[in-house]
Amino acid sequence: QVQLVESGGGLVQAGGSLRLACVASGGTFSSYPMGWFRRAPGKEREFVAAISRGGVFTYYTDSVKGRFTISRDNAKNTVYLQMNSLKPEDAAVYYCAASSQPGTPVTLERYDYWGQGTQVTVSS
Repeated sequence: QVQLVESGGGLVQAGGSLRLACVASGGTFSSYPMGWFRRAPGKEREFVAAISRGGVFTYYTDSVKGRFTISRDNAKNTVYLQMNSLKPEDAAVYYCAASSQPGTPVTLERYDYWGQGTQVTVSS
């Protein structure tokens, strides 16, 4: 069974930066497309970014394009989300997820394994 553990959340001021990391264990990391999702209070979990198995292809929701970057290091079983120019609207619990589906899904339903989430708070 694949296990995912996120880290790197915290409190930042608007305009600041934060890097989230997700470490995977219990599976073959390089065989899984990976994604980041977030859920703000009172809202549904939302797609943020996804990356293909080899890291060549990336996808982002419109609201984070140009500000967030997803990357992966298969040798370290880790996927990252670099978040720059953070806005108060970015505040949420961020979740890492792995998919057993072909391609690189961008919908929540196509992901099979989930981390516990890490809190990101943006002030001002």
